[in-house]
Amino acid sequence: MSVSSLASAGLLVGCDFSSAPHARKQIVLATGALKQGCVTLTQLERFASLAAWLAWLKQPGSWVGAFDLPFGLPRELVQSLGWPLDWYACMTHYAGLSREQIRSSFSAFCDARPAGGKFAHRATDRLAGSSPSMKWVNPPVAFMMHAGVPLLLQAGVALPGMYKVSTDAAQSKVALEGYPGSLAREILGQRSYKADDKARQTPDRLIARKDLITALEHGQTRLNLRLKLSHAQRDALADDASGDALDAVLCLLQAAWAHARHLEGDDWYGLPPQLDPLEGWIVTV
Repeated sequence: MSVSSLASAGLLVGCDFSSAPHARKQIVLATGALKQGCVTLTQLERFASLAAWLAWLKQPGSWVGAFDLPFGLPRELVQSLGWPLDWYACMTHYAGLSREQIRSSFSAFCDARPAGGKFAHRATDRLAGSSPSMKWVNPPVAFMMHAGVPLLLQAGVALPGMYKVSTDAAQSKVALEGYPGSLAREILGQRSYKADDKARQTPDRLIARKDLITALEHGQTRLNLRLKLSHAQRDALADDASGDALDAVLCLLQAAWAHARHLEGDDWYGLPPQLDPLEGWIVTV
């Protein structure tokens, strides 16, 4: 996408993130716009490196985006480890650690806890049904945060309820924590619609993706937004058996919902005012 198109008014972004992108597992960005309750998908872009993703984020312009990676750690964990309780200071400390140091600290925390309660959870994780943000395997969301949040800060984004930046409206970039699973489950229940492993990319999952896309086009979610796709875009989303492109689009719809709340005068883009500024919150949850 060109810089001029990035700067267009009302640009919305949805991001399916990877902490270690490569040619076969890329970061996917869905961009679009909201008009009269309809979200039009304008483009899908893929990035095979964190540097390429950062370069996109740093382009001049204004957007609201939902990103599928955690923005904060559980307060219980941070307090137990003696890390800073201010979000920015905590993330600065976290970014300075190696993945092995993170794994060691989190593993020791879990080892000291009883079976069935090894991980600490954020309040929003429990409500969303998402993995705890301290989890370092299957999926490694702790490493996703370690890789992604510092780059969002480098790009000069604001995180409503957590972190402000001084900027003019024409250059404002607003990042919200998204979670495509919460929206997908609203439509599909426990049906699986994606798999990275080719052996698990079954016809049933293809049918689930098509059902999910159809429901989004008809606005059959509590977000009350309809997704507008071309025939080619619909086929591309269905054909991506990894679900990465579809997850980016689900995040795009979450960003659109948040943008609509902001247009109605909500400075926190639909996030609850009681959110813990250390832990953060998943938008639309």
